[in-house]
Amino acid sequence: MSLVAPKRDARDRGGPAQPMLIVRDLKKHFPIAGNRVVRAVDGVSFDVAKGETLGIVGESGCGKSTTGRLLMQLIAPDAGNVIFDGEEVGAVHGISVRDLRHGMQMVFQDSYASLNPRLTIADSIAFGPSILGLKRAQAAARAHSLLKMVGLEPTLFAQRYPHELSGGQRQRVNIARALAMGPRAVILDESVSALDKSVEAQVLNLLQSLKRQLGLTYIFISHDLNVVQYMSDRVLVMYLGQVVESAPVDALYAQPRHPYTAALLSSRPSMDPKRRATKPPLSGDPPNPIDPPSGCRFRTRCPHAQQLCAEVAPPLTPMGQAAHLAACHFPLALVDARQEALA
Repeated sequence: MSLVAPKRDARDRGGPAQPMLIVRDLKKHFPIAGNRVVRAVDGVSFDVAKGETLGIVGESGCGKSTTGRLLMQLIAPDAGNVIFDGEEVGAVHGISVRDLRHGMQMVFQDSYASLNPRLTIADSIAFGPSILGLKRAQAAARAHSLLKMVGLEPTLFAQRYPHELSGGQRQRVNIARALAMGPRAVILDESVSALDKSVEAQVLNLLQSLKRQLGLTYIFISHDLNVVQYMSDRVLVMYLGQVVESAPVDALYAQPRHPYTAALLSSRPSMDPKRRATKPPLSGDPPNPIDPPSGCRFRTRCPHAQQLCAEVAPPLTPMGQAAHLAACHFPLALVDARQEALA
């Protein structure tokens, strides 16, 4: 085993203390009929440290996938700032969207729709490097090298077309295509949710291996809480376009502070008959994102809601330790302490 310290990435301008990504007050409202808007992402802020995996979870429609697309500038944000390694995206003296996409790539859920059916696998992977100026032979060599890296033998797969591959194989191709640009960060949007469990496990292990090998930073978006727990160093919980809790993965899963996070964790199926829930952890559907509730947006489904929750929107506040934040006036630790005092 080598004791030589790894060389610092020449592209790393701010050093390890500089977050790879800083997001502040990111907003995206989609206009609809009647001069109304859908508040898909409504003031989201977070940091992603270099080399970590940030998991983003929440119900369908909470805004997590839209957040990923906003980070990649696939959708133009209405407001907010995205800072990549110390440089603001789109600012006069910052980093351009083109350069951002050299440093950050995205893998989508639908592995088939993500690939051009008219291009061979090798051509799909080599397309990005060719646009960057690599000669055809160099781009093809990089494509073959990346196919090996993701576990696909180039002699067998390079000249195939997407329809000739299984879902797991196509997703490996999409991972290779993202890596072909030489990114430092990768956004994985439900990238394993359409796969069988055995194939899913293989792809997750591949992603972990690539992260260590290439020194990558991941933003892992998923609705699967078990997969997020396995992959993530830190977890961000979203509800109706806003962040309601953020914490290191072990702290969040062991002791969630926000009632919504606790309900999400309680919804996981258990193999232990003694621990199976007989009552749903939450009742009702999420409120309409066109006209969200006043104050705390979760209050209409929260068993601990009080009048203050309707009047004042709770800010993200440290809960015992600075790394654990929750947007709740009556966090679960406080509620539990009150119940114990009354007992």
